[in-house]
Amino acid sequence: MAEPEVSEDAAQDEDRLIQEGDLDPNSDRCNSLRKLRQYRLYKKRWFYLVVVCFINCSNAMLWISFAPVADLTASYFKCSLDTVNYLALVYVIVSIPIGFVASWLLDTLGLRYAVILSSWLNMLGALVRCASAIYFINTGNSHLYYLFVGQCICAVAQPLVLFVPAKLAAVWFPEHQRATANMIASMSNPFGIFLANILSPVIVSKAEYIPLLHGVYGIPAVLACSLATAGITKRAPLTPPSASALNSSSEPFFVGLKQLMKNKAYVILMICFGTGLGIFTAFSTFLEQILCFRDYPNFISGLCGALFILFGGVGAFLCGLYVDRTKRFTEVVKICFALTALTFAAFAVVSNLRNQAVLLVFICSFMGFFGFSIYPIAMELAVECSYPVGEGSSTGMAFISGQVQGLIFMMIFQLLTKPYAATPLSSCGMTQNEIYDWSISCLVMAGLCSIGACIFVIFFHTDYKRLKTEVKSEEDNNEHDAQSIQA
Repeated sequence: MAEPEVSEDAAQDEDRLIQEGDLDPNSDRCNSLRKLRQYRLYKKRWFYLVVVCFINCSNAMLWISFAPVADLTASYFKCSLDTVNYLALVYVIVSIPIGFVASWLLDTLGLRYAVILSSWLNMLGALVRCASAIYFINTGNSHLYYLFVGQCICAVAQPLVLFVPAKLAAVWFPEHQRATANMIASMSNPFGIFLANILSPVIVSKAEYIPLLHGVYGIPAVLACSLATAGITKRAPLTPPSASALNSSSEPFFVGLKQLMKNKAYVILMICFGTGLGIFTAFSTFLEQILCFRDYPNFISGLCGALFILFGGVGAFLCGLYVDRTKRFTEVVKICFALTALTFAAFAVVSNLRNQAVLLVFICSFMGFFGFSIYPIAMELAVECSYPVGEGSSTGMAFISGQVQGLIFMMIFQLLTKPYAATPLSSCGMTQNEIYDWSISCLVMAGLCSIGACIFVIFFHTDYKRLKTEVKSEEDNNEHDAQSIQA
């Protein structure tokens, strides 16, 4: 049940009414007010959530901005398509070592510094990218240097802002809103990918419009930085929203890492979640190439990718609301993981067939619905099974696991492809001499996802340590109140 917000005046009124004899100290109203004096909800938490969503969305847009217009980007900068692909891959590479630093910073210095630093890095990277399109400061291939330096700076910001949702939910939101807040902040990242896939082709209809693309994507980065710098003023609320926030005693960073690696439940979650995240990263990257081999046009692959994200947002929203009410973290993740594996297997089979566009669209929609639902709930589950280790460490290590596995999977899946000579009617494009058969890679994706789902469903078991702490704290408070009343 949602707890109403309370002000200091309400607590003072309670004391006055009791002293004057107008309020029974044993009444329900008095007990509720006494409880609320210990915890308080601030409306500003929603502003913090909006700012984090804004930064997360902007960073994702900058990450994937060139992928939908890779050929025009290569033409404008006079480089190969492989070079353009590295603009997205650099995010994965940079985020692995930076992830450890981001986890330490978030748990040591707090939420405020992490959000503001990520917003400035995101804005600086966007502005440096713009320099690649300014002719009078570019000589030779220097425009590519500006582009990659800017992209690397944005990549440094990514782990900081991706690790924030669980920390924000734990520090500013009560237990009945944590999963929903985490879901909203986490899903802003794929929403940014969705926007970039729509906006980039609209903005860059010709290669000469690449500078306009830099400017359009730079505006949200500047606005997000301004909001974060001016509006994020505290690392935590003066009065905490829950017992776990009140009694927060996060372990020192390196001590916390040791505890995580000794926690069997967390290690299973980290590996299995990382497998799922790595497969999703590879799937999103190679979707167009997978489908074009069977002559599906870019419109179909784009539609599959868009619905993959849209239905993922719907699934994450519904599951987040359900988990906030029921606290069935483990059950929801296990069910969604198993159903995701089934849809991946269906995609591996159907993607090898021609003229099955409608079926592919439905499969990708269900894949997104179940797959994206796992992400925010698994982040909450990582905190629950590892408490009192800091949220930055528990969610950060799971994310780093996904990035490492994603990098490995992308290399393996490309090695498993078979090259074929392109035909004039191929939907993969007239400029390519070869196209690639991804059927084996898709089967391996489905197999890895199924193995991860089986391991998680069978072996993952945990207590909800943070929730137990909150229940115990509430019982202690009630016992203390009863003793005070008797005295």
